[in-house]
Amino acid sequence: MKTIIFACLLATALAAPQGRSDPDFIGIIRDERTDNGDGNFNFEFETENGIFKSVSGRPASNGGQEMQGNFRFPLDDGTIAEVTFIANEGGYQPESDLIPTAHPLPAHVVETLAIIDDLVRQGATWDDQGNRLTRRK
Repeated sequence: MKTIIFACLLATALAAPQGRSDPDFIGIIRDERTDNGDGNFNFEFETENGIFKSVSGRPASNGGQEMQGNFRFPLDDGTIAEVTFIANEGGYQPESDLIPTAHPLPAHVVETLAIIDDLVRQGATWDDQGNRLTRRK
């Protein structure tokens, strides 16, 4: 009888949920997918540590696929990076505060380009070495 009780207690202990032994394990909170079979789809994915992605797609007029969506993930400093995007015949077009942008041109470069544009309108030309070929008359 004691053996049967011990076996039942052992089976109950083994059947109980176990704690996670892998400290790097990150659980999935949400994984929702819809595919209509005609090229239209949606999915959302989220994990316990704040990673998230949402995408919807549809057939494009050129026979390709158009998609739009967003994703976010935690950075090492604790802030959250977020990116929105579209992908179509114009390519992948992400938008985010994290994406570097071109610096504005210095004022002297803007002025020089304006002078060159004015000279071109007046008929000035240059050779491949940058020497001016024609002068104002």
